[in-house]
Amino acid sequence: MNAPDALPATREFKNHDLVDDFGKPGVRYELKPARRPDGSVAAGLFNAWITLDNPQQFNSYTTDMVKGVILAFRAASNARNVNCVVFTGAGDRAFCTGGNTKEYAEYYAGHPQEYRQYMRLFNDMVSAILACDKPVICRVNGMRIGGGQEIGMACDFSVAQDMARFGQAGPKHGSAPIGGATDFLPVIAGAERSMAACVLCEPFSAHKAYWMGVLTDLVPALKVDGKFVANPLVETARMTDEYGRFVFGEPKVGDALKEGKALLAKGAVDLSLLDAKVEELCAKMLLTFPDCTTKTLEELRKPKLDAWNRNKENSRAWLALNMMTEARSGFTAFNEGPKDDREVDFVLLRQKLAAGESWVGPLHDSIQPGAQKG
Repeated sequence: MNAPDALPATREFKNHDLVDDFGKPGVRYELKPARRPDGSVAAGLFNAWITLDNPQQFNSYTTDMVKGVILAFRAASNARNVNCVVFTGAGDRAFCTGGNTKEYAEYYAGHPQEYRQYMRLFNDMVSAILACDKPVICRVNGMRIGGGQEIGMACDFSVAQDMARFGQAGPKHGSAPIGGATDFLPVIAGAERSMAACVLCEPFSAHKAYWMGVLTDLVPALKVDGKFVANPLVETARMTDEYGRFVFGEPKVGDALKEGKALLAKGAVDLSLLDAKVEELCAKMLLTFPDCTTKTLEELRKPKLDAWNRNKENSRAWLALNMMTEARSGFTAFNEGPKDDREVDFVLLRQKLAAGESWVGPLHDSIQPGAQKG
C-alpha cells in the first residue's frame, strides 16, 4: 500500500516515510475527503483513517498489526494533504481489546526475551500516536478495553458511540496496565478514579467515561423504530442514589435493566451519528492554522508524554519478566478457558504463594479454570 498524494504537483517532494509500502495485515489506511463545516469537500485535502481490522478477535492487535499502526501513523503524520487522523476499529463491537491474547498465550507466554522485543514495538506504537504531527481522533466504535484503552487514551480526542464500554484488564488477566493507562488516566481523570479503574478492572460505560473526562463527546448508536435512543442498559439521567452520591452512566438494575434489555433487543446498532460527529470535529480543525494547531497539540500532550517517556522502558522490562509467572497463567486462562470462566483461581494462587510454593512447578496448572473440578 503506497501513501497516496492527491495534491497538485507543484514541485518534486522528498519522501520522508520509513518505507514506501506500509501495508500490514489487519490494518487499513484510507484517505477520505476532508470537508468544511458546511459539508463541502476541500479539494486535495483528506483525513487519514487508520482502522484496526481484526473484528473476529475484537480488533485485538497482533505483532504485525502493531507494525502496521506505527507505519501508518508515520505516513499520516508526514502526508502534506492530511488534515486529521481518525483511529478506529472495524465493525461495531470493538475499537480494540488490546494485545491479541491468543498470540500472547501461544507464543509469548514463558518467553520473556521475545515479549521484551514485542514491547519495543508496542512502545513505538504509543509513541507514534503521541508524536503525530496531525490531530488524532479515536473513533470509539465499540469496546475500548485493556491495551485498546491505552492506545485510545494516547489520542488527542475520543468520540464514542454510547454502547461502547471502557476499562482495563491488567490485574485480572495477569498484567499491569503500564502500557499507558497508569501514565495517561491520572492526567485525564484524576488519581482516585484511575486507581479504581486500573486496580479493580471493572468495565465502565461510555456515559461514565464522558463524565470522567475520558471522552470529548459521545452519541447514541441504538436505533429503535427509526429513532436513536441512549444506551438503555445504563443510567443516563443526572441523579443521586440512596447515599446522595451522583449517579451517571452506572448499570441499571432490577426492572429498569429488564426494560433496557427488551429495548436493546428491538433495536440495531447504527454508527451514522458517530461518523457525523467525527466529521464535525475534523471539519472544525480544518479551519485552523496547521502549524499553530500542531504546536498546541505538542504542548497539550506534554503531561502524557512526560509520564510515558519516564516509565515506558522500565515497564517494558517488567512486562517481559512477568511473562514467566502471572502473565503466563493469566493469558493461558483467558485463551484456553471456557467462555464463562477465563480467570485463574486467584484465592488458590494467593494461598499457594503464601505457603511458599514456587512458580517453577505445578502451580501454573493448578490454578487454571476447571483444574480443581477435574
